[in-house]
Amino acid sequence: MLIVTILSWIVFGLVVGLCARLLVPGRQSMSITATTVLGVAGSVVGGLLASLLTGHPLGSAHPASFLGSLVGAVLCLGLIVGMGRPARA
Repeated sequence: MLIVTILSWIVFGLVVGLCARLLVPGRQSMSITATTVLGVAGSVVGGLLASLLTGHPLGSAHPASFLGSLVGAVLCLGLIVGMGRPARA
């Protein structure tokens, strides 16, 4: 069961990371691994923000989970791009 959970996080992180990279203008030279890490980090950041704003417990599933993860990933990617360093894994 733990393996399935980890694989789910990896796949979800990759999808969210790819979507974030499509939304942020400019060229980001990131590997698939870095994109996946971006998506997972964005999910954590988005989950924390959603928990603070809505009062729902952290980790609760609701329809805005993907949107919150995407917002978090876009924020993380914006910080990476804004710092002027290309993200590489």
